[in-house]
Amino acid sequence: MAATHVIVLPGGGYATHVPNEAEPIVDWLNGLGVESSVFRYPLHARHPAPLEALRTEIRRLRHHGAERVGVIGFSAGGHLAGLAALATGAALDASVQFAVLSYAITSMETETYRPARMILLGEDASPDVRRATSLDALVTPSAPPFFLWHTAEDSYVPPEPPRRGAGRPRRPPHRACLRPRPAQPRPRPQCRGGGGLDDVRGVLDRRTDPPAGRVAGLEPSTIFWRPR
Repeated sequence: MAATHVIVLPGGGYATHVPNEAEPIVDWLNGLGVESSVFRYPLHARHPAPLEALRTEIRRLRHHGAERVGVIGFSAGGHLAGLAALATGAALDASVQFAVLSYAITSMETETYRPARMILLGEDASPDVRRATSLDALVTPSAPPFFLWHTAEDSYVPPEPPRRGAGRPRRPPHRACLRPRPAQPRPRPQCRGGGGLDDVRGVLDRRTDPPAGRVAGLEPSTIFWRPR
């Protein structure tokens, strides 16, 4: 196993695993020379079951030789990726070295994509539990490097909650910045959440370096998502 491994976490509102956010992402990363795999976390399961399952997978990869583990998650998978990177209680061998959040659910304190919150936390989750699972409330100066991207047209997971998280203080040189932009014309009619990398392929193809290159090389440098 390579020293660096990336875990891909497909979205699906904690109710399903979206196919185009799974193996196609692994194929893209492998094409960049980044060893990766899909992890299908438990569905219709209450917190912290998905997080505990992911931490078990991270420990398994470390046992097989991975020295640095990163996570790339989409929508609900992005929320889980963020929890793995930010939530307290992880042992050293279950830690995450970097995270890429793709139109991720970041707040459980708002009504952002309520169905996923109902599955993960239930109807009667306390304010403390909702805050403890809100990524924008968990960012600290000791957080690992993050790369966030979103689309302004996403009606399922609006970009304002992740914008709040990206604006929280971080230690230099690791910073995250989210600047939503209106979707540009693509082969699909609109650029919304749930598109995996397909809806923004034109942008990603032109921007493989430096963002994807930094994923491959794990350079500890500032990563920004800027308008094209």
